[in-house]
Amino acid sequence: MRSLLSLFVLIAFPSLAVAEATFYPAPSGDAEARVLTVYSSLDGPLARPMVEGFQKANPDIAVRYEEMLTGEIYDRIVHETDAGEKTADFAFSSAMDLQVKLSNDGYAQRSDLSLSGRWPQWANWRNTAYALTFEPAVFVYHKPSFVHEKPPASRAEFVDYLKRKGNSVFGQIGTYDIDRSGVGFLFMARDQEQFGDIWSVIQAMGAAGVKLYSTSSAILERVSDGRFVLGYNIVGSYAADWASRHPDVGIVLPKDYTVVMSRIGLVPQAAAAPDLGRRYLEFFMSPEGQSIMARELHIAAVNPDVAGDNTASTMQEILGAQLRPVPVSPGLMVYLDQVKRARLIARWNEALRLQ
Repeated sequence: MRSLLSLFVLIAFPSLAVAEATFYPAPSGDAEARVLTVYSSLDGPLARPMVEGFQKANPDIAVRYEEMLTGEIYDRIVHETDAGEKTADFAFSSAMDLQVKLSNDGYAQRSDLSLSGRWPQWANWRNTAYALTFEPAVFVYHKPSFVHEKPPASRAEFVDYLKRKGNSVFGQIGTYDIDRSGVGFLFMARDQEQFGDIWSVIQAMGAAGVKLYSTSSAILERVSDGRFVLGYNIVGSYAADWASRHPDVGIVLPKDYTVVMSRIGLVPQAAAAPDLGRRYLEFFMSPEGQSIMARELHIAAVNPDVAGDNTASTMQEILGAQLRPVPVSPGLMVYLDQVKRARLIARWNEALRLQ
């Protein structure tokens, strides 16, 4: 009976059965320690310093870290909540629209914390959904391919480069497949709002044989080894982490405008241990947690009390209006409208038709 039930779950709810779970025992050694359950889209190896930092401050807590895709996080929280079951104590996802929808539809609970009042207004939706990271969409480039000229630093320069180089760089450009990548779709939707001539960029990439991927690492790997010369709209934190380990990867923050996305953290309404979820959220927001994130994960800190180059406050001070953070608000749910989504994807595919 159990095997039949398991088979049914795999068939009916495949996204609920593929999470990669990592268990961190309580540092105190207490085998009966309370367990904090985290659903997250952040790669496990990147998450480790944050989990270990939290446990250093909370040695009596064990952590079960379940890594899954953004859509799976949403589906699982909704399914478990609607079934009357307990779900994660903390959810952390780069799908800003889905996280806000969880909050808006009653699947997240309010978390009034000591830092709530100081958190940037654009990054806090009713003390329920908090933007915890500051991640620009950047151009990445293969440094050896740009020894004799500067890499494109704006969308107009990007188009000019592709037109000048023509066949010599055909098939050597990469970006996200907006039909499969949630963050890719978000970036494209914001591009459409911010740049009236964005379709000339997409058409130029299509003419240059752009290759589409659902993950950042697939693009960055190809830029690092020279198979690609350019990557468009890549999540800056992944690019920075890759560049720290691969010296041939260069990064440009587009000077015309730079979209900034954030990963959103929240405590689900049906959390098994909401107090632990809030404790983890508070650590994530704290100067200590945000400093770990900036230093070891190469993700810019949002907390205004954290100093240094890799912080939202420093970047905004230097770049000002060039940065366009995506605000945490119900406006994000516009991107979930299936008709509007289908129209944007159809226009995207049409613009790429020259490929």
